[in-house]
Amino acid sequence: MKRIHISLGLAGLLTLSGLNGCTNLDETLYSQINSSQFYNNRQEILSAVLRPYTHANAWVAPTGQQGYWRMNELSADQLAWPQKGRHGYDDAQWIRLHGHSWVFTENNIWNSWSLLFTGVGFCNSALGDFNQVDFARAGVNDTEKAAFIAELKVFRAFHYMKLMDLYGNIPIVTTVGTPLSPPTAPRAEVFAFVEKELKENVDLLPNLSKQQIGRITKAAGYAMLAELYLNAEVWLGTAKWDECIAACDKIIRGETGGLNGAPALDTDLISTFNNTNDISKEALFQLTYDYQATPTRCGWNSDFYHFAQRLIYDGDANGNNGVVVIPSAYDAFSDTDLRKSTWMLIGPQYQAANPSQPVLGTEEYRDKPLVFVKEIRRASENKTSSTMIDGEENSGARFNKYRPGRQSEAKYWSNDWMVYRLTEIYFNKAEALMRKNGGTAPAEAVDLVNSCRKRAFSEANFVKEAYTPTTLTLTELLAERGREFIFEGKRRSDMIRAGAFTRASWWDHQPSDPNKNIFPIPQRQLAANPNLKQNPGYPAQ
Repeated sequence: MKRIHISLGLAGLLTLSGLNGCTNLDETLYSQINSSQFYNNRQEILSAVLRPYTHANAWVAPTGQQGYWRMNELSADQLAWPQKGRHGYDDAQWIRLHGHSWVFTENNIWNSWSLLFTGVGFCNSALGDFNQVDFARAGVNDTEKAAFIAELKVFRAFHYMKLMDLYGNIPIVTTVGTPLSPPTAPRAEVFAFVEKELKENVDLLPNLSKQQIGRITKAAGYAMLAELYLNAEVWLGTAKWDECIAACDKIIRGETGGLNGAPALDTDLISTFNNTNDISKEALFQLTYDYQATPTRCGWNSDFYHFAQRLIYDGDANGNNGVVVIPSAYDAFSDTDLRKSTWMLIGPQYQAANPSQPVLGTEEYRDKPLVFVKEIRRASENKTSSTMIDGEENSGARFNKYRPGRQSEAKYWSNDWMVYRLTEIYFNKAEALMRKNGGTAPAEAVDLVNSCRKRAFSEANFVKEAYTPTTLTLTELLAERGREFIFEGKRRSDMIRAGAFTRASWWDHQPSDPNKNIFPIPQRQLAANPNLKQNPGYPAQ
């Protein structure tokens, strides 16, 4: 079974019934569906459970929307969207993200808030409707009913965890429209809500299996708990290293299921991300796509691809020539690190359908061979300045972690987007062990990280690249997390936990105000809801 096919079905087909007589003044609405007229069978109930998943494509993955992924990556020390000649300035919004000079009136701040709370709304709407549904009449037994409700509550908690990560102090709403103007809740209160929702519902979820691919299962729920507890010191003010380790162990021991037997690390760098990654043993929770069966795919090309990049893959989609790897992040990979050559494009680019023919540029290098370089500078004008406004069309190493394959392939561009994978659980447990141990890596932490890192080197090179308790420091662990999870939407959160997000310098970025560890409440939300309180360091209105 490849994946779930999400059918919304909520619009339905309304049939006009005959009039009961001119004295019946009850209003019949044809522009909306009353919950009492829907949810008549399992499929209709399932359509409401699955609705938040379709929406998650907009904010979890780099699919061209200004969601969580962009906020968490383009503000950190690996990726940027520099101006490249006449392209990419975009009202300087990417420059402000990279430089931590954002303001509370801009779309980046608002859109991420809106997308995430819209997802909360989908969960709340279904949960509210379910209070009125006769599940037995619809053919859903009590166990499955409990699992559906738990799935929505855990997914809602996931949204709140990401909102808490970005904005800190946020309102908590569990009922649609009530209250109309909810007050801001302190971050610690939001943490407690998320923890309670996860703990009360995670064991009501089914184990991960092929039949549950792309759904919130025990594996996803415990991965969320591991993330929550790993960041507890930042989000709550109290460390919860033991709780993080316990959540990780549930997954590592195989107690939460797996797609293909017990979860296990993939043995290479490609299987986790290619167009058949629905069979990856390391997957714990993914956004699922089947481009052969549906019109949707994970549209990372919009953010990442060059204007002529379809030729590199023999594909059918180019991009906006936007996000690139910044020079200092590219240099953080040693030359023997296979992730450097496997997950990024650099150097001359050739057409997959005709390997002897180079891909040609379209801007500064129009009709000349396209050669991606690590530098971000106007080399075509013999300039050496390197900042967010000095790029040109070939500037920066490029995204190659997810490869769509060629159009002729059976699963062309059916890559699932990994939200949680087993490697992250290994890293989370290792970090919790180290922090519990005063920053020193015990043998178990070293083994966990090395078991993942060894894929990135030849057998001969790994002999000298393997970590020891001396070389695996917390600073090095942050660097290795960056190399392992590049492009996956996790970098800002990792840097904040390590104390580096506002303190460190990189490429075209200097240390910033500690208040920038969280984003502001959007201005238009403050204007709409007088009960919200702005975060420290930002304007109140």
